[in-house]
Amino acid sequence: MKKLALHWKILIGMALGVVVGIILSLIEGGDTFIGNYIKPFGTIFINLLKLIAVPLILASLIKGISDLKDISKLSQMGGRTIVTYLITTLTAVTIGLILVNVIQPGKSISTDTRLELVEAYSSDTKEKQVAAAKQQESGPLQALVDVVPSNIFLAASNNRNMLQVIFFALFFGIGMILLPEKKVKPVKKFFDSFNDIILKLIDLIMLAAPYGVFALLAALVVEAPSLELFQALALYAITLLLGLALMIVVYIIIVRVFTNKKASFFMKGIAPAQLLAFSTSSSAATLPVTMECVEENLGVDKEVASFVLPIGATINMDGTSVYQGVAAVFIAQAFGLDLSLSAQLGIVLTATLASIGTAAVPSAGIVMLVIVLAQAGIPEAGLALIFAIDRPLDMCRTIVNVTGDAAVSMIVGKSIGKLKD
Repeated sequence: MKKLALHWKILIGMALGVVVGIILSLIEGGDTFIGNYIKPFGTIFINLLKLIAVPLILASLIKGISDLKDISKLSQMGGRTIVTYLITTLTAVTIGLILVNVIQPGKSISTDTRLELVEAYSSDTKEKQVAAAKQQESGPLQALVDVVPSNIFLAASNNRNMLQVIFFALFFGIGMILLPEKKVKPVKKFFDSFNDIILKLIDLIMLAAPYGVFALLAALVVEAPSLELFQALALYAITLLLGLALMIVVYIIIVRVFTNKKASFFMKGIAPAQLLAFSTSSSAATLPVTMECVEENLGVDKEVASFVLPIGATINMDGTSVYQGVAAVFIAQAFGLDLSLSAQLGIVLTATLASIGTAAVPSAGIVMLVIVLAQAGIPEAGLALIFAIDRPLDMCRTIVNVTGDAAVSMIVGKSIGKLKD
């Protein structure tokens, strides 16, 4: 077992988790046993990953920016990163809309199934509607206001405030660059050491990864809804999965074109992060492993990875963008609504902006979907249609989010000469 690569250990843990989950779900009291004695270990594993996320972003971004020693390099890297992320996000929404219009999965939803789903998940729907209503009540520039924290300690105490932590780290790093090197030398040494300690903690946490994903997958299997609901939504799931797969192909193509790296090199290098993303459904929780894969396996300089990836984990949600496009039109089709071209273009714009504001935590995208639905005039009650299979699809969306971050880091690294040949 020791000789196996990490991604193989994680894969074995996932497979065993599914098998054990299926077996115990068939035994009376098995689901209770998993809930009481297996699922907590998965929760502990996710908590450990979340625990390290904020310290990692602070340490890596401040170290990465202070290593630049030149403010012009920061603006150059930042501009290329943001533009590339926006392009991939727009591509993702467009792919989702094209597929859902061609396949039309919503036409297969019967009235009985629709009513059954709405009734079964009405409480969950109301919860997400309340969260989305708070988001919509804010002014047009509220997102900009939310980026700047009033208290960095409060911001760092909640993983949902990751943008605020990134803002502080960028601001702090810029301050270090603008001061003489002698004055900031002690602080720089501290953050260099702090970063090394965080990376070592990540190595220790990853020793538990196979066992953590085993627990997560076993719990997911026993908590999954009935097969009848899955069958009713199978076409929707296939449409979304096809869109996510196409985004992976897009990444492979752009990595090949801009960096001249083969698909096998890219996919093998990012595989451990993809598997962990699938298990945790959280880009933020997967960030430590993504950084390790990008630096050690894909050859991206630490200076680039420590800047591009934390930003990507917060604003680059391509998997979520595909999902919002597919889900919005799917719900409209299920309710017999024909969306105009202008309405669908509105979805493209809203989904792009919404994905940037989506927290890098499990199922956060479904909250933002309410805003997309409201913008397009689609009944928000239709959100209940997709709750049944949102969790497993959320796991797949996170794979795309993480893969997109890695691809963009390679492209940015290559553009400024910070990618190993």
